[in-house]
Amino acid sequence: MYSFVHTAIICGIDSMIISVEADISNGMPMFSMVGFLSSEVKESKDRVRTALKNTGFELPVKRITINFSPANIRKSGSGFDLPVAVAVLSAMDRVKKELLKECMLVGELSLEGRISPVTGVLSMVLCAKEAGMRRCIVPRDNEMEARLIPEMEIVGVSSLQEVIWYLNTGECIETEQQRSDSVKMQKLGVHDFAEINGQRLLRRACEVAISGMHNLLMVGPPGAGKTMVAKCIPSILPPMTLEEQIELSKIYSVCGLFRERECLMDQRPYRNPHHTISEQGLAGGGKEPKPGEISLAHSGVLFLDELTEFRKSTLEVLRQPMEDKEVTIARVNGTYRFPANFVLVAAMNPCNCGYYPDMSKCRCSQASIQRHMDKLSQPLLDRIDLCVEVSAVGYDDLAQTNMKNESSKQIRDRVIKIHEIQKERFRGTGIMFNSGIPSKELSHFCPLGEKETRYMEEMYKKMDLTARTYHKIVRVARTIADMEGAENISRTHLQEAICYRGIDRRYWENCL
Repeated sequence: MYSFVHTAIICGIDSMIISVEADISNGMPMFSMVGFLSSEVKESKDRVRTALKNTGFELPVKRITINFSPANIRKSGSGFDLPVAVAVLSAMDRVKKELLKECMLVGELSLEGRISPVTGVLSMVLCAKEAGMRRCIVPRDNEMEARLIPEMEIVGVSSLQEVIWYLNTGECIETEQQRSDSVKMQKLGVHDFAEINGQRLLRRACEVAISGMHNLLMVGPPGAGKTMVAKCIPSILPPMTLEEQIELSKIYSVCGLFRERECLMDQRPYRNPHHTISEQGLAGGGKEPKPGEISLAHSGVLFLDELTEFRKSTLEVLRQPMEDKEVTIARVNGTYRFPANFVLVAAMNPCNCGYYPDMSKCRCSQASIQRHMDKLSQPLLDRIDLCVEVSAVGYDDLAQTNMKNESSKQIRDRVIKIHEIQKERFRGTGIMFNSGIPSKELSHFCPLGEKETRYMEEMYKKMDLTARTYHKIVRVARTIADMEGAENISRTHLQEAICYRGIDRRYWENCL
């Protein structure tokens, strides 16, 4: 007696279809499973055997062989329990096979036959749809997540008995799904730029950064408002496209952070990891690689507060993803790629006490200042588009509680218009924002006039710029020109973009 069912396995943030074959034949009684299995999948036979017994089904005293195909892909996770159980029941002729055609199953079994949720269901259902399947049987706790994929018949089940009933009758057992108010998704309140008094340069830099999705570094004394301004950035982030929503939702689904959502993730993420985070926590990894914080910030903002408190080895992990917009993790079992197209926003103090270069307050020695600055490498600084010096807020600005500051909504409306300009400019090219313009395309999308070219040649030599820094200045100037409604980049736009790089020389070259 032979049968097979389909399930899926997570590979990075994508999935691939796995066939689970079951054969029951005469021979020495045994239950064997083959197909390049991890330890948790090998343990599945004990969970399946006990779950079937407690559901009222005794396995025949025969040779039972389970094969997972393709055999060259390592199988891991506990989501194979349900497919194995159903494949065995189908081989025993205890369930009908008609509904198993064009059907994908996934779920973990408890010893009494309850079906527990698994991670990555959104990606699995999307893979099943692309493979031409019409229905998916998933744990009831994953049902809401699975239904986000249109044109798929989703069957949510909470026990093995419900699966058997559905396969034999085609009817689902109706149960009242209880959801506590604590798990309902609510939009969290965010800070508004209207709350920020003063800091006009910093507000401008934030708008430029988000308009072109450029990386931003804020350097200033403690209490100047760097963290508060960073918390306002989510309020000016533009809306996401459908493709971005699906890709981001897949990342969060694989990480187990998507359950109980009623819609795709339609808000750009804002991640703020603590400075004690490890390299693997930031970039992703593990025995079975999972996305890290920089992938969770995909299509959004990664805020690193107290930048110099991060381990230098951890910060260096950012260099490759900031250029390639993805994380590549190589393992013996394969290479995993996680998307990482994020905007880096970072904040730091200029020295240990925080007051350099104000020597009337700074208590640090020159050697201490140098060690503090050396925590950031030049290659990492080259990948940051805008560096802004944040000055302390004066009493006059702080005391004006009735000051009518520009709100986040006003800034966000302008940001959305700039993004529309970029969308039209890059239509059909695969480029999303000005920050992503390839170096070889700069002359096409960011042409400079004769005067602008001579000016940049002078600045390149005078400031001893690197090629990467030069390209970033031109990209930022393109964004500033878009904000001014200018078709071409002028010298004024280049000057402002260069001003955002002057802080490098002020702190990193002149600290001694």
